[in-house]
This record gives sequence, structure tokens and C-alpha cells, in this order.
Amino acid sequence: MNATTTQPLTLEKFLKLPETKPASEYINGEIIPKPMPKGKHSRLQLRLCNSINESAESHKIAYAFPKLRCSFGIRSIVPDIAVFKWSRIPFDADGEAPNDFLLSPDWTIEILSPEQSSNRVIGNILYCLQHGCQLGWLIDPADRSILVFRPSQQPELLQGSDRPLLLEEIDLELTVDQIFGWLKMDS
Repeated sequence: MNATTTQPLTLEKFLKLPETKPASEYINGEIIPKPMPKGKHSRLQLRLCNSINESAESHKIAYAFPKLRCSFGIRSIVPDIAVFKWSRIPFDADGEAPNDFLLSPDWTIEILSPEQSSNRVIGNILYCLQHGCQLGWLIDPADRSILVFRPSQQPELLQGSDRPLLLEEIDLELTVDQIFGWLKMDS
């Protein structure tokens, strides 16, 4: 009997594979598909990106990218929103955003989907924090809460009129209620 050995998939090999829809992430040598975003998820993602960018882009403070692949260390993840300080965006020679972001975001935002493992999503947020990220949010539409993560600090659970911490210099006043209020589109 001949034994067949399979070479483990490396990050470099993963990055050469064609993109999938929905996106897949590379975590601990495994390819893990992200769930397809649904209505509430998409609405929160769009409104948050727009709000952050309206506040930060014109002043060249930061930019929020939706579903941007970020590859660093030994992972390639696709946060729902990856916010980069303007000074850290690796613009190409033409002054355009590059296709490949080989660094961690400054602020990672994940919106929990019902079929997602909260621990896997939190694991990605913690991984980002270990690699230079300054802030992480886990938004849970099911219980209308935001779990805020900062390096070397305990997470903070926010609800109602609580104001979640933002990246420094982003001038945006938001409460948890306001964020979840964006889900109501008929009023």
C-alpha cells in the first residue's frame, strides 16, 4: 500500500486561489467560508461604512472598506468592515488603493450572522489586535449589542444609549441605539 501525503495549504498558496463568493478566509491552515450577508447585515455594513467615510475620508483621517481581504501573519481574513488610518493605506504609485492589503486594519468590525460561530469571529478580532489593530467591534443584531475590543483590555459590552469607542480622530457621534435604528427603513 502506498501512503499519500498531502502538503498543507500555505497562506501564499491560498492567496493564489481564485476568490469565492461569499469570501473564504484562511485561518490556521484551513479555508473557512464566510456566510453570505443577509439584509440586516448588509444594511448595517453599508450605513457604518458610509458614516465612517463621510466623517473621515475628506480630512484624510481614515477609510472604511467593506469586505476587504486583509492578509497578515499566518491568516487571510475578510472583516465585514476594515478601517485603515489614512497614513497606513498602502497607496500604489498612482495614488490609488492597492488590490492587496498585506497588513492588519486599524479597526476591524464584524457583524454577527445567525449561522456564524461567535468564537471564530472573536478569534479574528483578537488576532487583528495581536497584529497591531487598535480597535475591534463585534456587532450582534440578535441582541442589539456591540462588544468592543481594545489591545490588552477586557472587552466591553455596550447597549442602548452607550457610545462605542471609535478610532482616534474620527469625529462621529453614535450610540448603539442609533446604529441599530438604521435597520428601520420605513420610518
